[in-house]
Amino acid sequence: MMGSMLSMKRVALVAALGLTVAASHAAMLRGAAQNDILTADPHSQNHATTNAILMHVYEGLTRYNVKYEVEPALATKWTYISPTQVRFDLRKGVKFHDGTPFTADDVVFSFNRIKQPQGTMQIYIAGISDVKKIDDYTVDFIMPAPNPILLRNIIDFRIMSKAWAEKNKANNIQDYKAKEDTYASRNAMGTGPYMWKSWAPEQKIEFTDNANWWGKKDGNVTGYQYLPIKADATRISALIAGDVDLVTEVPPQDVERLKKDPKLRVMEGIEVRTIFLGMDQFSDEAKYTNVKGKNPFKDKRVREALSLAVDREGIKRAIMRGLSVPAGMMVAPGVNGYSTDIDKAEYNPVKAKKLLVEAGYPNGFELTLDCPNNRYVNDEKVCQAVVAMWAKIGMKPKLNSMNFAPYIAKIQNFDTSVYMLGWGVATYDSLYSLQSLVRTKTTGADGNFNLGRVSDTRLDAIIDQLKIEPDEVKRNALIRRALERTKEESYYVTLHHQIRPWAMKKEVTTIHRSDDRPEARFAKVSGAGS
Repeated sequence: MMGSMLSMKRVALVAALGLTVAASHAAMLRGAAQNDILTADPHSQNHATTNAILMHVYEGLTRYNVKYEVEPALATKWTYISPTQVRFDLRKGVKFHDGTPFTADDVVFSFNRIKQPQGTMQIYIAGISDVKKIDDYTVDFIMPAPNPILLRNIIDFRIMSKAWAEKNKANNIQDYKAKEDTYASRNAMGTGPYMWKSWAPEQKIEFTDNANWWGKKDGNVTGYQYLPIKADATRISALIAGDVDLVTEVPPQDVERLKKDPKLRVMEGIEVRTIFLGMDQFSDEAKYTNVKGKNPFKDKRVREALSLAVDREGIKRAIMRGLSVPAGMMVAPGVNGYSTDIDKAEYNPVKAKKLLVEAGYPNGFELTLDCPNNRYVNDEKVCQAVVAMWAKIGMKPKLNSMNFAPYIAKIQNFDTSVYMLGWGVATYDSLYSLQSLVRTKTTGADGNFNLGRVSDTRLDAIIDQLKIEPDEVKRNALIRRALERTKEESYYVTLHHQIRPWAMKKEVTTIHRSDDRPEARFAKVSGAGS
């Protein structure tokens, strides 16, 4: 009877996920994690899951190899005509998935498109003032000043087909915050190793092989499915049952159990992602508090008190099961600029209470912590713990948790006072975090995820200098100064750097990526048909 019940549950699970039990797909890889992409538009949302999935379809002029070194992609080489002009030779013979040729016109079109203010991907073209067509297979990047991380930035500057976008009235980026729906937000068509087949939101994304891809896959995967499975138990059950092949978001409490399963393999590694809490430091009166007529988060003493009240080691031990690195700074190990001496956070609730008294809040005050419940490892549980810790210093916090898709639109519209965010560093350089999260917000790349609207003219000057400083020693000194000041001013409450275990069937081999981007082109499924 028990066996029959388990079998029925498995059938129900498989049906819910839209999977086929024991299907023998030739070289098919089925991956799962907890949240869906936000959009299919490659220039709309700087969201790690969206970027990771869409890179199977869309490509940049450069890409990372297995060692995170920059290598040619849609460009075959680049030449510095001057410190502020870089010439890219484009790869000839490349075709988009609809058969049309890739040319310089597509690069120029994509550059003008990604700049549009309704998107959040401008960080990847930061420091580029213009892209000029020289001929059909040559473009020049024009910059107002030297750009020391240009080649890393443009990895996520994805190239769209000008003809396809024009044909489908997708010249403009989808306005995600306004809940706009466009052809490009529901469909994708690029030059990458896999072709977009279908997307059923919150259920499944399917890709088929691009047999005419210009590159060479390291593995044998010719079909790829991505399944967003929010519930931890359901996601792990699907892996154990063999209904998915790879899970990149493994609940910490399940890691040891999965390691003992002879049918599975677990890979662990640091992720270059820091989880933190942001605070509105701009509004004259903060939302969702009982403090009227002023904004308590503008007071450094309040921000510092909220940080001192957080027991990061306790979160690591009780919630993350050891799979986190308590954070005192805004970038993780593996990122240029990381330093162990800065990465220390004090836990001192007594001092936190004293600071609240000094700031004029001896009895604390009410606040709401906005938190996603399907984006980061144990995100809602971490927020619950923080709320309890803040209550111990006299604060009166409430938790508001929700699905990531409406959550990110909410905080991008500044409809928040305190919020959780995780920031992965796609370029492996601290400028990416500092420019996005700390630099005063403008209409371009500066401060595009500075949702608390921090504004510090001293920091701005440092960040603007490190954008263009070609001398590595001087530049790294600027990064250190910026990270130190961000910490000293308690502009964010840093929580931890994530450690990311991946679990997979024994038949699957792939490369663990610290940017948390599993690429099907690197994967091999043994026993799969040719």
